[in-house]
Amino acid sequence: MKLALQDDVSVSNDDVRQLDRAYVFHSWSMQGNLNPLVIAGAKGCELWDYEGKTYLDFSSQLVNVNIGYQHPRVLAAMKAQLEELVTIAPATANLARGEAAKRIVELAPEGFSKVFFTNAGADANENAIRMARLYTGRDKVLSAYRSYHGNTGSAIAATGDWRRVPNEYSRGHVHFFNPYLYRSEFNATSEEEECQRALAHLRRMIECEGPGAIAAILLESIPGTAGILVPPDGYMQGVRALADEFGIVLILDEVMSGFGPHRQAGLPLSRMGLCRIW
Repeated sequence: MKLALQDDVSVSNDDVRQLDRAYVFHSWSMQGNLNPLVIAGAKGCELWDYEGKTYLDFSSQLVNVNIGYQHPRVLAAMKAQLEELVTIAPATANLARGEAAKRIVELAPEGFSKVFFTNAGADANENAIRMARLYTGRDKVLSAYRSYHGNTGSAIAATGDWRRVPNEYSRGHVHFFNPYLYRSEFNATSEEEECQRALAHLRRMIECEGPGAIAAILLESIPGTAGILVPPDGYMQGVRALADEFGIVLILDEVMSGFGPHRQAGLPLSRMGLCRIW
């Protein structure tokens, strides 16, 4: 079955796939062997292709379509904003951005008073790193091997994913192991032991890299791409204590998790990166 895009035009999966392979360069992929899934439309938690085959989306795409595709309230809000104002330069002030910032501050931890809007999660992490370096006058950024922070300059260097290796052009990034009992790097036999040894490992990394040279620790509060790795009780509080002890800025990347996990841990932050959650 072919689904019609217009009254006089019909499109098949092969049409779209051929068009894609002829003109689209995909990220995080070897281009020669790509065979991307073709999607024609979506609603709720379902996707479908041009042949009428339906898929369930268990990942909410990039963990950002949390209330489903084509939600009527989201569509209505988008249409209303499009009719009022499509885009405006960041140097201006406008009602929608001001109201969004106010609501974010009201939900953010104590001490947060401003929101810096960026293009995406990687951009948010890039700017958080710049702010930390400017604030501390230091250079190094510590981040975990089991992590994903984006695919731009500093963000991809901070990412622990092995695919970063050919792209490490940004300076000053050092990686450490975060806790993961199932594949423990510390030969731990319990969550408590894993937590203690992971914190001891991080302390040693800070000492060896030089506390006076480290601007920030960048962490996902719950690593997403690495496998939804919820840290053991006490780990994030321990990281916060180490950051305070050595005067290091703590940045939490909550782009995938949605900002809020730090609040459940009662964790005060220096910087917080978040992204759109629909």
